[in-house]
Amino acid sequence: MSNAYLTYAAKRLVQAVIVIVLAYVLTFVVVSILPGDPISNVLNNPQNGFTETEIKEIIAAQGLDRPVLVQLVDSFTGFVTGDLGLSMRSSRPVVTLIAEVLPSTLILASTGLGVALLLAIVVAYGTQFVPVRYGQNLLRDFPSLFLSVPNFVIGLVLINVFGFQLGVFRVIQPDSFWATFFAAVALGIPISAQIAEVLIANLDSEARQEYATVARGRGLGQARLFAKHLLKPSALPVVTVIALTVGELLGGSLITETVFGRTGIGSLVQRSVSTQDLPVLQAVVSLAAVVFVLVNLIADLLYPLLDPRVKLIGGAKSRTTTADDGPADISPEAAS
Repeated sequence: MSNAYLTYAAKRLVQAVIVIVLAYVLTFVVVSILPGDPISNVLNNPQNGFTETEIKEIIAAQGLDRPVLVQLVDSFTGFVTGDLGLSMRSSRPVVTLIAEVLPSTLILASTGLGVALLLAIVVAYGTQFVPVRYGQNLLRDFPSLFLSVPNFVIGLVLINVFGFQLGVFRVIQPDSFWATFFAAVALGIPISAQIAEVLIANLDSEARQEYATVARGRGLGQARLFAKHLLKPSALPVVTVIALTVGELLGGSLITETVFGRTGIGSLVQRSVSTQDLPVLQAVVSLAAVVFVLVNLIADLLYPLLDPRVKLIGGAKSRTTTADDGPADISPEAAS
């Protein structure tokens, strides 16, 4: 690897670490330090039924009797080493609670992303090769339609049609194959809209390039032209779009799990919010921030490797373009 790339990678890594630390500190401040902090409100609320002895035990177990700065350092050290503390409600390790439900969420999120990518590619292919009289313009409107319908509405429709009316899956078995598939469809449809929009725009640009005209002149079939020549250069910005939609993918997973009755991070968050189990909430929010930052970091590091037109100057990323180049680079830095 070149020195410019290593410098760029090191700079992005340092920035990612700073963002993660600041995100954790902000979460800790909101939960633990502000006047009238939620932890004290929970413990001293008569409706929760904690006795004085139990309150003292919880305060000692959570380390709330120590100076704030010490609490922050100890909390962040535990977070880095995998010790996320104890649940205020069940007194079980938070890492254990998350580990029990995380696989279900990962399966749903990864399947939803796969559905989104497949749907975006199919729609994008149709916008290039389906004749106008057979609905090409309608296909171009699909991303706007997908984006305008919330995933919980899609989920309810799928449950009603395929669960109750057709009996493809049983609602009481939310972890079955078909229930997981339709939950992923509900999650993936809105996300596919953003991917499809970027892919269609880049395909339109690449289809006008000279190499595409030459390939058509040589009699190359539509499917081969799409897969071999148009898709790869058009899909490079999709890497960045996927990274930017991670937050939506995680948030959508929480909603979709609730709609389909799945036991995952969504149900854990819902239960923690209703019981005000703040150590669990802080851990989930912090982990979500870490995942979002790391995915965007990976996208930033991959992009210069995937696109030879990206030039790294002094550790910064830029892209050389000519009049015949495709669309300008879409990076997380530029998008934000």
